[in-house]
Amino acid sequence: MNRFLLTTLLLFTPVWFLQAERILVETESFSDHGGWKLDTQFIREMGSPYLLAHGLGTPVQDATTTIEMKEGGSYQLFARTKDWVARWGAKGQPGRFQIIINGIPVKTTFGTKGAEWDWQGGGQISLKKGKNTLALRDLTGFNGRCDAIYLTSYKEVPPNDSQILATWRRDLLGITEKPIDKKYDLIVVGGGYSGLGAAISGARMGCKVALIQDRGVLGGNGSSEVRVWAKGNIRRGKYPRIGEIIEEICDHAKKSPGTYEEFEDAKKEMIVRAEKNIDLHLYHHAFQVKKSGEKISAVHAFNVKNGQVTRFSGPLFVDATGHGTIGFLAGADNTMTPKERMGMSNMWVWANDEKEVTYPKTPWALDLNMADFPYPRRFHGEWFWESGYDKDPLGDAEGIRDWNLRAVFGAFNAMKNRDGAKEHKNSKLTWVAYVGGPRESRRLLGDVLLTEEDIVTKRAFPDGCVPSTWSIDLHYPKKQYAKKFPDNPFISYAVHGKGVDRSYGYPVPYRCFYSRNIENLFMAGRCISVTHEALGTVRVMKTCGMMGEVVGRAASICIQKDCLPRDVYESHLDDLIELINLPGKAFRPTVNDKIIIPDDAMQLAGRYGAPNGLDPKKFTGVVDDSQAVFEGKWMKGQGLKPYFSFGYQYSSDPESIATFTLEAPKAGQFDTRIAYQPHPNRGKSVSIDVTTGDKTIKMNSIVNMTQKPSFENGFHSVGKITLRKGQKVLVSLIAKGAQGNVHVDAAQLVPVD
Repeated sequence: MNRFLLTTLLLFTPVWFLQAERILVETESFSDHGGWKLDTQFIREMGSPYLLAHGLGTPVQDATTTIEMKEGGSYQLFARTKDWVARWGAKGQPGRFQIIINGIPVKTTFGTKGAEWDWQGGGQISLKKGKNTLALRDLTGFNGRCDAIYLTSYKEVPPNDSQILATWRRDLLGITEKPIDKKYDLIVVGGGYSGLGAAISGARMGCKVALIQDRGVLGGNGSSEVRVWAKGNIRRGKYPRIGEIIEEICDHAKKSPGTYEEFEDAKKEMIVRAEKNIDLHLYHHAFQVKKSGEKISAVHAFNVKNGQVTRFSGPLFVDATGHGTIGFLAGADNTMTPKERMGMSNMWVWANDEKEVTYPKTPWALDLNMADFPYPRRFHGEWFWESGYDKDPLGDAEGIRDWNLRAVFGAFNAMKNRDGAKEHKNSKLTWVAYVGGPRESRRLLGDVLLTEEDIVTKRAFPDGCVPSTWSIDLHYPKKQYAKKFPDNPFISYAVHGKGVDRSYGYPVPYRCFYSRNIENLFMAGRCISVTHEALGTVRVMKTCGMMGEVVGRAASICIQKDCLPRDVYESHLDDLIELINLPGKAFRPTVNDKIIIPDDAMQLAGRYGAPNGLDPKKFTGVVDDSQAVFEGKWMKGQGLKPYFSFGYQYSSDPESIATFTLEAPKAGQFDTRIAYQPHPNRGKSVSIDVTTGDKTIKMNSIVNMTQKPSFENGFHSVGKITLRKGQKVLVSLIAKGAQGNVHVDAAQLVPVD
């Protein structure tokens, strides 16, 4: 339960010297967690972190610790745990585990009683004088969980208190009420993309920053624990320097979920620790807010491993928790869509072994056959393994996560033990996220509440700054897979709205990034001031990270000018624009020092971002589509790779024509080429006109863009032509009669030897 359960005496040693007749051992304080995972997601629900045996059907290694008794004796044993599938009346008890005392298993099997967290009795045990070993032994590999172990020589049952840092736990562990006191200019709570952006940006602009994260890794949904690849275009729009910090930290996963290595947890931590102005506090859960009037004066956080409380005080705070937790505790105005919210995902990966692999039957999981879920193509269960649309995302997040686990394990049971067994004899689970990836919960209200209409009508705000390029993407239960479990479907589909310029982006106003009633509170991420519909575009990670970048720079103005977040908009907006026009690597030691721009600052991007495709300058005679003339209605794209510069354009509008102007560098014969990438929806009969002067030359003028081009990098020859030095050639791609989308990326003249 609460990490505060550790005594200050025990902070620096795995051996506990206990004299009391009541002994409390928090499992998170075990000296060796073995194969058990430290789960910190649900502290606000059930009062504490706990150890989770997440073994994918194979029992995990024991978690162990040692206590030392000055005198031996007989004790009543209790463990705070639950039967995690009992709430659904499921058959079986997948969370079973044993407690081992001095190498001998206690007769009671734990994790077998109670749908809610409570103390399960284990009978009488004996402890000897001196060292005694305790161990948690997983029996199933299917997510058994234990919060704490209580030993008492009295006839009593410990209180089942879910309050964070309950008084009785503090007393038993000898934890004093007085916390460690630390002061900063800016306290950022939450270590996802938005918190990282705020902390790094604020630190580089001279703020002394505390970054508080309740887990051991940074990145939030973009960490190896959740593995959602980072989406949203950066470095574009009105202020194309925004996003350079996020470009430093972001992953480059090829799938979602990607591999552990692709999410580069260590890189994120290294970049943060390299900032002299940041103190990083991993494994710290912020649980309490202190106020002075309408301002936050301090946030209290406890170390989830040893219970030590720290008081973080300062003039400015950032809520980057995703759930708006700090704002809520401070009394900030907030809202949450009551029904049909987007849910939580727990993604998963499987593989084929060289030999046949068995998998335990899972009668307690969701009762699924192969037709009840989308087949996990490419060996992974993607973002749409999602549930909790109408469930409480704050008070019952653990229940939503556990339902997702039942869905995954039930699906794999169908693959291994039911109607998919013949085709999956060698299949095995390799990874299932036990940390959920939430999309929507509480949102904090700022001076602007951004709406879908604002975005679609491109309403211009004077403080519009962060480019949101994701479409208005909202998730709903997929009816095809909702029949068996209509109360909580576990597969979603996405509805992508129109109206967002996915290349330039919609500039989200700064006034969405601070609270309208808590005067010194910023927010960044999916808890900003937007409606449910507008959340559909701003919620992706790179966009959230750019919010943090703007907040960090605004915070430096607040410190420098001794003002509040609202004042930045009302009195210092020009100063903010000046700062967000600086490179991401620009820095100053303090807010009053001169800004330094290092030599390795990134090249300035343009209104459509930094080129992330092939460089036309490195190829002979290539002209990019950014230099072509377009008539009609065209869409920009980046989904088909490789492409040149920023991407490509495509259209099926019969009035659409794209024209390149090429120039012969010398006299001779040249091969005229266009560049495209094939796709089933591309044109089967795209007309190409080549014109020199007044002469239109019909060459190999009909191209089937559903088929692979002739050369590397998408180039396809449309014929050879003889030219004078300096002679211009017009190459036109015509949509009329194309029978699909015309794909326009580049054109090229290649000398024919």
